[in-house]
Amino acid sequence: MFSNRTSSEKKQGFTLIELLVVIAIIAILIGLLLPAVQKVREAAALAQCKNNLKQLALACHNYSDAEGKLPPAVKLNPGVSRTNAIGQSFGPNWAVMILPYLEQGALYNQHSSNITSYTSNSNQAWQAIGATPIKLLKCPSDIGHEIPYNINGVNFARGNYGCNAGGIHGPALGWTSTENGASPTNGNGWAGLPTTLNGGGVMCINFGSKLNGIVDGTSNTIMINELRVGSLIAPTEPRGTWALGFPAASVTAGHFSWDCILPNNNDYQADDCEGCIDRSADGMGACVGCPYQQGQARSKHTGGVAAALCDGSVRFVTNSITQRAWWFLNASDDGNPNDPD
Repeated sequence: MFSNRTSSEKKQGFTLIELLVVIAIIAILIGLLLPAVQKVREAAALAQCKNNLKQLALACHNYSDAEGKLPPAVKLNPGVSRTNAIGQSFGPNWAVMILPYLEQGALYNQHSSNITSYTSNSNQAWQAIGATPIKLLKCPSDIGHEIPYNINGVNFARGNYGCNAGGIHGPALGWTSTENGASPTNGNGWAGLPTTLNGGGVMCINFGSKLNGIVDGTSNTIMINELRVGSLIAPTEPRGTWALGFPAASVTAGHFSWDCILPNNNDYQADDCEGCIDRSADGMGACVGCPYQQGQARSKHTGGVAAALCDGSVRFVTNSITQRAWWFLNASDDGNPNDPD
């Protein structure tokens, strides 16, 4: 039999060439869309990170209201190493001490007696608190590799925020130069600045500043910087560990002098921290074999780091900031207004 359908009634279909063209167009559209999606996702992550910093700054303010000063970066009893943590009886850090003001009172109370008794007996039982992951202490741009850092038998959880201990590195050890609120001077003339310039911090070894005692003013001084988690490199990398009160773990120190001068700098040997691994090409430069001395502000955000100032405000600091301006933002008593970078 013969069909009575005309040619116009015949079933239509795609040729192979037409199909390939459609696939190519879809691929191009996806390629154009992905960067936009990633940009929106990063903007959301940065917004969440800034909110985390805001909450941390407010918690520090509430701690100050109760105690009359900010928490110390870490408590270290006499005889405890200031530059090594492995095998040492180091005490609780600033993040542990503000937990009651971060809606983590129940967690804090589980270990409160051991936290408060550290200064009298070097009690190490408090360290168990460091094994608890806390979402607020993690930047959403730096997730997916939260392998704990095991030290002294405790699997310490990771975190992305470090208090500003200030300090000048070389020849002094940046981390120790502000202990008990000491203020080192710029003896080497870093960044072409006067050799008499001060480099004090706001939360240091056994010291927390009074908010009304910050010489440069709360709106001109960073309280908390971002940090990157080292477990992306190896589980034994200590950087980015929320309850470990040492440089690059939960503290920035010596980060505006010598070889660690700008946020996210990729200089070789930039960070000095016990057990660190150099990944300068990835913005994680480190002095292999060095003890804790120096730790820079670092993030996975594009182009800079977020930071909370001592007045509770949060700003984004670009990687292109000058060393001079970075100094003025972090040193609490340099006596200079911030550069308009």
